[in-house]
Amino acid sequence: MIKHENPGAGIYLAPAYKFSGIFFSWIFHPLLIGLYMALFLIYGNADYFIGVSEAGKLQTLLIYIINSVFFPLVSVLLCKALGFIQSLYLRTQKERIVLYAITMIFFFWTFYVFKNKTGVPPVIAQMSLGIFFASIAAFIANIYIKISMHALGVGGMLGFFTILLYTTESTVSLPLAASVLIAGITCTSRLMVSDHTVKDISWGVVLGFICQLLAAWFI
Repeated sequence: MIKHENPGAGIYLAPAYKFSGIFFSWIFHPLLIGLYMALFLIYGNADYFIGVSEAGKLQTLLIYIINSVFFPLVSVLLCKALGFIQSLYLRTQKERIVLYAITMIFFFWTFYVFKNKTGVPPVIAQMSLGIFFASIAAFIANIYIKISMHALGVGGMLGFFTILLYTTESTVSLPLAASVLIAGITCTSRLMVSDHTVKDISWGVVLGFICQLLAAWFI
């Protein structure tokens, strides 16, 4: 049976509900959302990387993984080991400040590499720039609210596929529909198993979406 305690501070659930919320929170972790988008661009739609060898595709994927997944993850672990943060879950706004500042550097570097690398379609640089903008937005928003990083990630995914729907001849209706489903599952999961409020979640989705729109305009 679901019990509501301390409205706005999370929902406490029966074990099965809690497990599903935690499971989807890990599957759709903010760092993995960008990786899923990169995988779609590189392998999910042949139009974007047409003429690029398999070795070139793999290199592009590894660049993204190393800069935007591996290094941010290592940074979190180092901050935990050095005592800068108390929990890997970054439960407080104070704990998130250092990590936002660090990940901004890695996300910008990912964009910079893709922007200047020959043979890489501009769309993946655009996506990376949107993620960089989202990290800046999160850093600023963190001053006022503990914005949901998960919501920021899925909001960015929604924005990215919405942009592709209007800027490419490729069929992206299915990925867009999948991103809507993922956003719903992820945001519901965070409301169930975290102390985020509806406000934290809503602003995360909105800012993530807007950041991808800004990146598309900039590129």
